[in-house]
Amino acid sequence: MTDEKVFFLTQEGMQELEAELEELKTKKRKEIAEKIKTAREFGDLSENAEYDQAKNEQAQIEERIMKIENMLRNAVQIEEDQLTDEHVGIGAKVKLLDEDFNEELEYTIVGTAEADPRRGRISNLSPVGRALLGKSVGDVVQVHVADNLSTYKVLEIIV
Repeated sequence: MTDEKVFFLTQEGMQELEAELEELKTKKRKEIAEKIKTAREFGDLSENAEYDQAKNEQAQIEERIMKIENMLRNAVQIEEDQLTDEHVGIGAKVKLLDEDFNEELEYTIVGTAEADPRRGRISNLSPVGRALLGKSVGDVVQVHVADNLSTYKVLEIIV
């Protein structure tokens, strides 16, 4: 694993990737094989848009399968029973006060493979995630986000 990137995953994230991989390998591969077969029946492949589209879709599916397999092969699962509410770590949920807007925010710190800011899941490598790691309740961090300096206070660490 020396040249491979390590992927930190929660148990939920690991299960989601495994389910997606299963779906791609069992259902999506079969669906795309059918599309290719149907498109071949249209005749001349050199001017067959349906065939080209199906082959492109197949390549995307195979690329995603390889990416997920690589992530799972190089995954480090975050053990929830080892999380503590003393310090922010990967897998912890953090309640913050955005001091610039006097607004409470809640984020779960996850590895890059699970990051989804719309769902409140920020990467441990994002500016905010990186600034929060190791912090305790009451700590204040300043983070450069876009072209602004934002200030956050850790209100609660939920594990």
